[in-house]
Amino acid sequence: MPQFGEDMTNSTTNNPNVPIVMHCTRMAGRAVIRVVGRCNDAQETCKLDLSDCQLMQIPDAVYHLMRNTVLQSCDLSTNALTKIGPGLAKKFTEITELNLSHNKITTMSDQMSDLNQLRILDLAHNSLPAMPPAIAKMPALEVLDLSHNRIDNIDVNVLKNAPSLRMVNLSENPLTLPCIAALRENFEVVEAPTDNARGLQVVFTSSEDDDDWKIE
Repeated sequence: MPQFGEDMTNSTTNNPNVPIVMHCTRMAGRAVIRVVGRCNDAQETCKLDLSDCQLMQIPDAVYHLMRNTVLQSCDLSTNALTKIGPGLAKKFTEITELNLSHNKITTMSDQMSDLNQLRILDLAHNSLPAMPPAIAKMPALEVLDLSHNRIDNIDVNVLKNAPSLRMVNLSENPLTLPCIAALRENFEVVEAPTDNARGLQVVFTSSEDDDDWKIE
């Protein structure tokens, strides 16, 4: 079957796979147009929304298009990202909100700790086996959503040493009983966040109230 960009003039016209390739090519083309259009919008709003753009990685063209824009937030949710490299932290240094939910992320670059202004990070519904080390080093991070991942253990001391963290959602992770016990012993464990926190709140039980505090 012809690949994207291949000259199809030599393909057999009655090949039943040709319409499928053409359809996929058109879909890819529409995704590129969507990304460029949203980058153009972000130049005005300083809020980049690349959600649901069929991205398997962050294209270099995005960084180029946004090179003269100081972004406040970035939404990369509902794509097919498997890792977050150092480029995002290098290029989007001033963002305060980052949504990476509903991807397939398993790793994150240590350089993400350079996001000195980031306050809200949503990594829900990914494939993280552990909390990325860079997260605990983010100086301004206050709200972290790690729900619906594959995390079975959290180092309590790492959470304690996070400079500004006040809320972490660990619901729907396969946390071990010793991990849960350690969290209960050291933090305020709640089913849904509250405004009268005495310190870091940890959420690891599903609640019907989740939508009331959903990161947007």
